[in-house]
Amino acid sequence: MLEVENIHTFYGNIEALKGISLHVERGEIICLIGANGAGKSTTLMSICGIEPPRRGRIVLEGTDITSMPPHKIVAMGMSQVPEGRHIFPMLTVRENLDMGAYLRRDKDELKRDLEYVFELFPILSQRSKQSGGTLSGGEQQMLAISRALMAKPNILVLDEPSLGLAPLLVHQIFKVITRINKEHGTTIFLVEQNANMALKIADRGYVLQNGRIVKTDSAAALMENQEVRDAYLGV
Repeated sequence: MLEVENIHTFYGNIEALKGISLHVERGEIICLIGANGAGKSTTLMSICGIEPPRRGRIVLEGTDITSMPPHKIVAMGMSQVPEGRHIFPMLTVRENLDMGAYLRRDKDELKRDLEYVFELFPILSQRSKQSGGTLSGGEQQMLAISRALMAKPNILVLDEPSLGLAPLLVHQIFKVITRINKEHGTTIFLVEQNANMALKIADRGYVLQNGRIVKTDSAAALMENQEVRDAYLGV
């Protein structure tokens, strides 16, 4: 579904990604783990068109999207939940959700999807007229995920969804991510510092280190790998 081929992404003269290659099959949950500064967010920014690579190729559903602007990538079926949520704080919860659905014209499906995100996160229904900026950190993360879902993505890209959340909320968010994958068949590409939680729900994983993929395997195998356990799982 998604093929990333030998991409090199730069910030000025600094090479942040040094020839990354990975692939995502339809219906999978893939996780990308690594330390701070390894290049995880840059990988997502490159894939989503925000920071295009200088070299290499990115193919989505058979179409080369390497130099495609972000809004066209969204129209092709990819939505991102960015690190730090980046909701619209002055807009209401409902208006934030409407922004997620901005490119859509299928009103009946839109209504069903709105009902679905309110079922996933009932608190958002209760706070639908409340400004996004007044929500708690956990509620804002729920809103960011829901806003991305309102674009009706085939592939949902999440950047550090557990960041800054209490453990109970982290478990809730990860349960919802799994549910979205199972119920809708939505492909999930997850970047996460909480490697333990990410590998528990993923099918496969990639380990990123200093802008390079240094390891890839099934999530179960990575959880048993002693190097991964020592470096990322704290065991």
